Amino acid sequence: MNILILGGGGREHALAWAIKQNPKCDRLIVAPGNAGIADVAECADLDIMDAVAVVEFATENAINFIIIGPEAPLTVGVSDALRAAGILCFGPSQAAAQLEGSKSFTKEICAACNAPTAAYGHFTDAAAAKEYIRKQGVPIVVKADGLAAGKGVIVAMDLDTALVAVDNMFSGEFGTAGAEVVIEEFLDGEEASFFVLVDGETVLPMGTAQDHKRAYDGDKGPNTGGMGAYSPAPVMTDAVIDKTLNQIVRPTMAEMNARGMPFQGILFVGLMIKNGQPHLIEYNVRFGDPECQVLMMRLGAQAFDAIHAAAEGRLKDARINWADDHALTIVMAANGYPGVYEKGSVIKAVETIPETSSTMVFHAGTARRDGALIATGGRVLAVTARGETLEQAKDNAYKMVDEINWPDGFYRRDIGWRAL
Repeated sequence: MNILILGGGGREHALAWAIKQNPKCDRLIVAPGNAGIADVAECADLDIMDAVAVVEFATENAINFIIIGPEAPLTVGVSDALRAAGILCFGPSQAAAQLEGSKSFTKEICAACNAPTAAYGHFTDAAAAKEYIRKQGVPIVVKADGLAAGKGVIVAMDLDTALVAVDNMFSGEFGTAGAEVVIEEFLDGEEASFFVLVDGETVLPMGTAQDHKRAYDGDKGPNTGGMGAYSPAPVMTDAVIDKTLNQIVRPTMAEMNARGMPFQGILFVGLMIKNGQPHLIEYNVRFGDPECQVLMMRLGAQAFDAIHAAAEGRLKDARINWADDHALTIVMAANGYPGVYEKGSVIKAVETIPETSSTMVFHAGTARRDGALIATGGRVLAVTARGETLEQAKDNAYKMVDEINWPDGFYRRDIGWRAL
């Protein structure tokens, strides 16, 4: 098959790496890709937000199957355009992608199907939002309603932080994503990420992970898109998985079907778990980043078969075979991230690290300049390793990190601490 992956981050590098191992893959193109992806696939200069351009490219290159990596193309209807053109693709429709594109939409769905989630208010002006916060008290969570690249969530432990967050959102800190604001009850417990494939009817669990959102060791500092992750998540016991499927995922999918917007793709279920009871924090409609890196490291070539089955509506016959192993990834980010950071710094010694089924450096924000590897983003590398135990996976990953020479980057030294 000729396969096209849309995206250019660490998630897409991990997907490309796994899919390339599958014998069904004849030609693999990633658009736009990055310096690491270029080692396993062709990279194409394509505007993935332009549905017409994507359809034309797929037609010209005889693409049989398209996997949409990031959320943004899904929320503008690229998958709808591909299906209208008769091109097989993996990813929900624009209507179903509202599960990530609008937090208030997700809350409305949860209310309709009685899925356990935090109590909330939805606001379009600052004064009403602030009044709600004062009534509810702190701690409280302030969220931009729309897409904010994983950064539009403020967990406010004091009143001033919450009120300032409201002002910042309505004044455009997160662009149009903050034009509407959702304010939620603060849930305590342990966070986990649960991934399920859906083909409109059948739901197939695809693995669990935990990531680290805060920038610095000890879960300190600002929220980021994720500074590391590990899989599996010990808190996701069989009992918690069953509750999540029966109380949250399946009722949501049934409600989406009832509204005429069946979901097809990967559903990323962000959970808070306390005393064995899961509550939904949020849905995403694509693989997490960096969770995808640890999932693909553990799944390898079979990931493609499951993804392809979901796209073709064959999940009821699909199986995922998990090894009794662990994977851990450490994100190396540019100094200053998630705030202001400089691009263009040189990264050395990445090439000395062997690329195997147990050790990979997935590239997120990289390019080549005069033969040198340079940083082009905030999160730049996802250094990933497997092990028979989580401790072993962690040790292997940090050995790899220590070999990389990048004075302009930073990383956390405590990835996996909750489980360890």
